[in-house]
Amino acid sequence: MSRKMLGATTALVMAGTLPALADCPIKVGVLHSLSGTMAISETTLKDTMEMLVEQQNDKGGLLGCEIEAVVVDPASDWPLFAEKARELLTVQNVDVIFGSWTSVSRKSALPVLEELNGLMFYPVQYEGEESSKNVFYTGAAPNQQAIPATDYFLEELGVEKFALLGTDYVYPRTTNNILEAYLKDKGIAAEDIFVNYTPFGHSDWSKIVADVVALGADGKKVGVISTINGDANVGFYKELAAAGISADDIPVVAFSVGEEELAGLDTSNLVGHLAAWNYFQSAESDANDAWVTAWKARMGDERVTNDPMEAHYIGFNMWVNAVTAASSTDVDAVRAAMYGQEFPNLTGGTAVMLPNHHLAKPVLIGEIQADGQFDIISQTEEVPGDAWTDFLPESAVLKSDWQELGCGMYNTETSSCVQIKSNY
Repeated sequence: MSRKMLGATTALVMAGTLPALADCPIKVGVLHSLSGTMAISETTLKDTMEMLVEQQNDKGGLLGCEIEAVVVDPASDWPLFAEKARELLTVQNVDVIFGSWTSVSRKSALPVLEELNGLMFYPVQYEGEESSKNVFYTGAAPNQQAIPATDYFLEELGVEKFALLGTDYVYPRTTNNILEAYLKDKGIAAEDIFVNYTPFGHSDWSKIVADVVALGADGKKVGVISTINGDANVGFYKELAAAGISADDIPVVAFSVGEEELAGLDTSNLVGHLAAWNYFQSAESDANDAWVTAWKARMGDERVTNDPMEAHYIGFNMWVNAVTAASSTDVDAVRAAMYGQEFPNLTGGTAVMLPNHHLAKPVLIGEIQADGQFDIISQTEEVPGDAWTDFLPESAVLKSDWQELGCGMYNTETSSCVQIKSNY
């Protein structure tokens, strides 16, 4: 039975009151860290969800109900994401969850979502290599961020040696495994790829930056691909500046640094370094102008927008449209209504939800400016997200299709479905 039953009473109709089509209020769970090392990135996403809920309520709510944002704080404690997800689904009885940032936090919540048939929208770029019927991945897969950024280094900047620097957890490690295979396929020698991982919150970057500089001692062009997460980025960029390294010397392209992270830095020495996302605040479109204006009116002129915010913006509005189409908040009904959902993105195109629970999204390369914003120097058309990379042999044969095949791990060589089990 649905957690939220459809219904409208004769008494309400006779009274002339708009009947509710679901139990009220409709509850939206917000699972983002408001304390700890990831608060620098995730607090803004909590604020985004509260704004989106308020905007929808101003439009009349959903199915005749007000929407209520139910906020919890998993505090950058990965096991706590599972506990808080269970609380949201069983105690708060939320209809959907929007949340998580790191892959380890998503993977912590995943078994709870699958056990209780909850639904979560995950808004951050990630490593792929996962497909759950209980998650819609509205951030970038590797083919929508990591691979295009690497191509930009190879083709536009002439980078010959690569330093892959990441925080020590599943997203950087898996992404860098993919990138190492990709770079070797492109003719980059193994000895020209330097890989290093550091803990969350790492602060002493002097030796690592020195090692990166030493990589270019033979005169070859060095580039850094950064999957450093959270507040560790502050120390990393400060050390680059202290070492006198400019973007002309050793360019850095980051996958987890956006406007929010730069807001806490002196960016004067970071001009020219890059980030790869699917959205930047500087995108020129009427929809983005309206979004940025509304955000600053609510939060203050000093607050910036960023890519995971746009992912929540797209995901929330698609969920609203799917609930409306299904006339229900029931997870199975909403899931079926999500396939093929389209919604205008903030960069001037249209996001489309695919049967593999990923979006078609454009890929943008942005160059850091002195004011902490990004000059968009490269933008593609919408690229369909791929749950399983083509650059790892064991994944290249896999396909995710929850709409027709009902499978997230379909082996195209054996024409068989292996129901995916989560990695922990």
